[in-house]
Amino acid sequence: MAFFLNPTIPLPRPLRFTSGSSKPVIAFRSYSFSDASSAEPSGSAKSEFTDEWGEKSEPEPEPKLRFPDPDPPKIVDEWEASGVEPSSSNGSPGAVDDNSSNSKKDEEDLLLELKRALVDTVYGSDLGFRASAEIRAEALELVSQLEAVNPTPAPTEAAALLDGNWILVFTAFSELLPLLAVNAIPSVKVERIVQSIDTNSLAIENSATISTPLSTSSFTSSASFEVRTPFRIQVQFKEATFKPPEIKSRIDLPGQNINLQQILAPLEGGLENLARIVSGLSPLTVPVPRTSSWLLITYLDEDVRISRGDGGLFVLVKEGSSLLS
Repeated sequence: MAFFLNPTIPLPRPLRFTSGSSKPVIAFRSYSFSDASSAEPSGSAKSEFTDEWGEKSEPEPEPKLRFPDPDPPKIVDEWEASGVEPSSSNGSPGAVDDNSSNSKKDEEDLLLELKRALVDTVYGSDLGFRASAEIRAEALELVSQLEAVNPTPAPTEAAALLDGNWILVFTAFSELLPLLAVNAIPSVKVERIVQSIDTNSLAIENSATISTPLSTSSFTSSASFEVRTPFRIQVQFKEATFKPPEIKSRIDLPGQNINLQQILAPLEGGLENLARIVSGLSPLTVPVPRTSSWLLITYLDEDVRISRGDGGLFVLVKEGSSLLS
């Protein structure tokens, strides 16, 4: 829409003097306003503006607005969306499956290495009784590393792993230390301590075997347990049973092996009768002074079980495991 329709308005020019006269003469010139349509240049000519003084100037160019280019579209195929590498032509898993298999293999190798290191470290320590401070510290460090990578998230629910006979290989801060103290007596040794677990009947049986040059003695304690959490069980002791000693036919002394039957040939019959009498004795059953205890299973697999409780720390290896050979 035009603001003016071509009016002609006289405008004054600048003052100028004519020759021979001291009076200024005012000259007028006409200024024409045209509508918007007539102001547009024709053809290729540029539009110009003339001000009131007759000065011509070109209009300032209007700034061009520029918008940022949109991000290019991202193409996501069905393999990238699912996070799975495409399978090879023969249908075998892709790189993700290979990496997963390698990672699992590395984890199994690490566990086996830690378990072997722990069993080797405590070997010859009389189940921990004769372990030096350095050996004990190294064993506890290996125990902590195994507990940190426990492969069984709910040990008390893994009946297939938990059931069976577990042989004690190391204990620390344990109530068993008074029993292990008999190892300090010359020619007396705790041969082994075994814990048998049956999850079907919720029963535990602990047994210990003590050997002397003349006999072998053993005793057991029975208990029941109740599962409290995926890691914790509550143990209720029942009774302890002492079995009659088994008389040996040979005396085992360090550095020598003496045959009793040859030395005591005249008394051979009497020795056999003594062994028969002793073995025929009824087991001695006594109440257990301690009635209850609790146990946390902090590591469990097919070879090793680590437990902590108010009775101490216990490292056990399953009977038949290659770690015992």
